[in-house]
This record gives sequence, C-alpha cells and structure tokens, in this order.
Amino acid sequence: MEALEGFWLDADNAAKIQKEKSLLQATVKSYTGVKELLDEFDILQEYAGEGDEDSAQEAIEVYEKMKDAVGELEKQSLLSEEMDPNNAIISINAGAGGTESCDWAGMLHRMLTRWAESKGFKVDVMDYQYGDSAGIKSVTMMISGNFAYGLMKSESGIHRLVRISPFDSNARRHTSFASVFVSPEVDDSIEIEVEDKDIRIDVYRSGGAGGQSVNTTDSAVRITHMPTNIVVTCQNERSQLQNKQTAMKVLKSRLYEKAMEEKRAEQAEAEANKKEIGWGSQIRSYVLHPYKMVKDHRTNHESGNAEKVLDGDLDSFMKSYLQWSKLSSEEEVE
Repeated sequence: MEALEGFWLDADNAAKIQKEKSLLQATVKSYTGVKELLDEFDILQEYAGEGDEDSAQEAIEVYEKMKDAVGELEKQSLLSEEMDPNNAIISINAGAGGTESCDWAGMLHRMLTRWAESKGFKVDVMDYQYGDSAGIKSVTMMISGNFAYGLMKSESGIHRLVRISPFDSNARRHTSFASVFVSPEVDDSIEIEVEDKDIRIDVYRSGGAGGQSVNTTDSAVRITHMPTNIVVTCQNERSQLQNKQTAMKVLKSRLYEKAMEEKRAEQAEAEANKKEIGWGSQIRSYVLHPYKMVKDHRTNHESGNAEKVLDGDLDSFMKSYLQWSKLSSEEEVE
C-alpha cells in the first residue's frame, strides 16, 4: 500500500507508466482478438467441411474480420520508432491562392479531424485563423491517443487539390495547395533547450466568433524561434500564461522533430516540408475533376474513392507509408 501511495505522489511518472500500461494492454488485446478469431474460424471450417452451409458462410465472415485484425497488427508492428506512441501536434497552413487554398486547408482540417475521431482520439484546437472569405489560413491542434504521432506522421507535407472551383462563376478547374506539419508531443523526459535570447514572444487579442464569447484581453501568444524561424501560436485558453505554456510545448515538439529529421538524414522528406507550398513539392494529390483519384506520390498508393478519403478514410494511406518508410530505412542501412 505504501508503494502504491508513493507511486501516485509522483503524478508525472504515474501518468507515464499508466500510458505505457495502456499501450501494452492494447497490444495484448489486439493479439488476443486475432487468436480468438482464428480459433473460431478453425471450428467453423471443421463444421463447414461436414456440409454445414451456415457454418461455411460464418467462416467467410470470420475470415474477413481476421484479415482486417491481422492487418491492424501488422500496422502496429511498423510503429517502432521512439516517439511513435506519443500524441501528435498538427499544423495546417493554406498555400498561395487566397480563398481556394483557404477552403482546401479547411477540408484537410476536417479530413484529419474525422480520421482522429473515428479512432476515438481526442482533438484539441490550439490556434485557428479564419480565411478572409472561406476556410482557414492556419490551424494548430493536438491529437491525443495511442500512437497518434506514429500514424499521423504520414500526413506531413504538401497536399494538392484539383477540382472545379465552387468559388469560380465560370466553373473552371483550379489547383490548390496546403501544407500539413506533424510533430510528436514531447514530455519532460526529453530535454529540448530553448534559450530566452533565441525567442521573441508577442501577445495579441484572441480571435473568435464575436458577441459575448469574444475575448477582450490580450491573451493570445505568438512565439518566434529566431535561429530556426519556427513560429507557433496559441489562443485557445483565456489565460495568457496558459497559452504561453502550450505554445512553448508546441515549439519544443517542432524543434524535436526538426532535430530528428536532421539526425535521420531523410533528406527527401525533410526537404518536402521546407519547399514552397506549390507545384512539384506535393506528397499527395486529390483529384476531383476530370476524374476522381487520390494518389500518394511517395508510396504510389492510390484510391478511386476521393470523397471517402476526404471524409477521413486514411488507414490504407497510413499503412502504405509505414511500409514504405521501413523499406526505405532498410535500404539506407544496406
């Protein structure tokens, strides 16, 4: 009992161990689920072999469930990097193109939010800048859940949309770009040094819907890390201190991801995040006219159901990215 009381006195360490426990429990649950489906399939297959048609049909249904479960286990086995289990911090920015790009950034925000919610992950918006006429200029959000970063790192890069513009009275085809940057949430066990002389902190009035809900104090915070030119903002809290703390957490996560990119020397991916948001730099294209297709230019994985993808069906793209990334790493080692 004393050990238990001592354990809970250290809240940060307790939370860390609880998270590790949750990850292990999820892995065991996935394995147990596959084992139970396999046992059920073997029994049904035996009955089907004796001429039981109902069992034969049930065996097919169980086989499909087992195939999906094994695929999920395979995906989990690819999440082996140190920061993969962590929460993810997502920043989406509209490219050049005004209303078109802002609307596209809003669509990406919806797509990633839908995917996260389908997994039972928690979504917290830290900063949200509305577009002048539609969509968003930028948004930063925290996605909290087991392996959120490991799964969502596949979305980091430039996304390209081709469609008939709903904002063009002549119904012409337009191409829009928006960037997505994904970094892991870092905890206190990872030391990221940020010196006061390297940052500039600006405060301003938070934006909002207006009316009674508008924030009339200068509580929003913008932090600029001058050596890297990384800029982060936070305005979701009413307290300037809380916004500053959250913004510093985002900055440290961005700095950690930058350091890891350099350490891994994955130049192709690192450069993709630094390129201009425009032609030739996209990681994925979403074509809605004259045909419908979503294609990832790194893995060559594609889907003809563009609407479903834009509604958050990203699992196949994430899995193909993890497989491609692992293969690329193995080739570099060789």
